[in-house]
Amino acid sequence: MIDGALGMAYGVSCNTFLLSIGIAPAIASASVKTAEVFTTGISGAAHIKLGNVDKKLFYRLVFPGVLGGILGAYILTNLDGDMIKPFISAYLLIMGIVIIKKAFNRPVHKEEKHHHVSALGFFGAFMDAIGGGGWGPIVTSTLLAGGREPRTAIGSVNTAEFFVTVAQAATFFAFLKIKHWEVVVGLIIGGVIAAPFAAYMVKHIPAKKLMIGVGILIILLSLRTIAMSFK
Repeated sequence: MIDGALGMAYGVSCNTFLLSIGIAPAIASASVKTAEVFTTGISGAAHIKLGNVDKKLFYRLVFPGVLGGILGAYILTNLDGDMIKPFISAYLLIMGIVIIKKAFNRPVHKEEKHHHVSALGFFGAFMDAIGGGGWGPIVTSTLLAGGREPRTAIGSVNTAEFFVTVAQAATFFAFLKIKHWEVVVGLIIGGVIAAPFAAYMVKHIPAKKLMIGVGILIILLSLRTIAMSFK
């Protein structure tokens, strides 16, 4: 519902919830990325069909994004889950703050070239794999703040996200035993059921209030996970 209403925060929200109920970081991120393959594929296809993709921007994001995603997923599978969980939660807490900040900031969209797009794609995908979410809040927000035209920025980032997500999911499957299908299926079923409610939320709840609420929820859940990690 959150992602359908805001166009972002699927991975951040799902991973925060999974960590808060005791799922290991690598399993949580792998589950989110596997389920997200379906949603990003549909989203990317729609953006291509509607002409929302800037090919130059897409290529500058997708190749370094795939590399960053693979590296982040590989590192996460080789780290101790209990040790890394508070750090992942701290990252998600920061993402919650970013979402709240984004609710109050209305970027002025002006023609301005954004440099270091490839580095941004690599970093966004790396952190997205490590934290189970963050590609949208990091990459899209940075591009929009840098003056990119919203339609092509969002379309290009969302389309590149499909390839990044596939690379991340494939890496997780290569280095993890496939034992988290119940989590993946749960995320997919929940997403299908929640999809119609997203349209209702968009129509009846102001985006600013929704983003603030989501950001606060992510922060509180992350703080809870961090606190429980030190018990």
